[in-house]
Amino acid sequence: MRLINFVINFVDLRFKAVLLLPALLLALSGHAAAAEKFKIGYLRVMDDAQAIAAFEGGFYKKHGLDVELIEFKSGTDLIKAIVGGQLDSGVLGFTNAAAWASKGADLKVVAGAQHGYHALVVREDSGIKDVAGLKGHTLASQAEGSTADTVLKGVTLKNAGLKADDVNILGVSPQVAVQSLVGKRVDAAFLFEPQASIAKLVAPVKQIYEVGEVWPFPCMVVITSGETLAKRREAVWKSLDAQREAINLLQKDPASASKLIAGYFIADPTLKTLKQGDLPRETVIADAIKSQTFSAVLTAKELARMQELANILQQQGSLKTRDGKPFNVNAIIDLDWQKDRKL
Repeated sequence: MRLINFVINFVDLRFKAVLLLPALLLALSGHAAAAEKFKIGYLRVMDDAQAIAAFEGGFYKKHGLDVELIEFKSGTDLIKAIVGGQLDSGVLGFTNAAAWASKGADLKVVAGAQHGYHALVVREDSGIKDVAGLKGHTLASQAEGSTADTVLKGVTLKNAGLKADDVNILGVSPQVAVQSLVGKRVDAAFLFEPQASIAKLVAPVKQIYEVGEVWPFPCMVVITSGETLAKRREAVWKSLDAQREAINLLQKDPASASKLIAGYFIADPTLKTLKQGDLPRETVIADAIKSQTFSAVLTAKELARMQELANILQQQGSLKTRDGKPFNVNAIIDLDWQKDRKL
């Protein structure tokens, strides 16, 4: 009788274990998913300040995300990482998404970030007084096909009656552009912040133009892949909530925001300037933040401007659709987060 009871109890335990196994595996997989890092790419420019501030301010953690922030040297490299699945999202120029989507990449623009700010600064000894005066001079800008390059050639130079080959354009990083101004290797530079502000403090230059004042456009946006959005939509939305909180800080309290991000742009505690002595890096970056307009929202007007940018890209040959037809920006826009948050 004892043997029979032992056998019955053993079988019962085995049966319960089999029933509990799926629940255990589900719990373990859920834990693994929760622990999986969310990887965000960024560029070391003020346009990406929201991604940096959200990380340094602990906003991602506040919204339940374990984020790994990964720096890239160019938008081209960053978009490749998103397409290749090495990143979950990134803050970068819209033109990168359009160009790659036209080749068949499954990309989605899910939120706004920063409105276009590109300042044209020239050396004071160059004799350049306006954009038209750039003819025959050397100008430091971004890589060919980048948002800066697209706007420079398709808007700034074009509106001044210049062609791209009227100017000797060097595609370099913003940091190298500033160094080139200081070293007299270029006469002018087309710069983001905070490099525009830094250049005006450390080099004998003056600003003669800023594209956002004459042709406002959504420069930086948040981009993810269609696959990531399908598989990790909740995590993508949490990252946008965190970045929106960072944007509020940037817009309302530049001084506090500067304390979080200044070290990303100026390594030393102070910046040695030509005329103002040593300035605390937080002061320099706070002033740069004030020159920017950050927004997580993409309006109908901004979407129309993005279509204009895509058209310019197509005219320049940097964007080619498979059927030769105009690229439709709406094909890569997903504003479900914006609608859900009633923004």
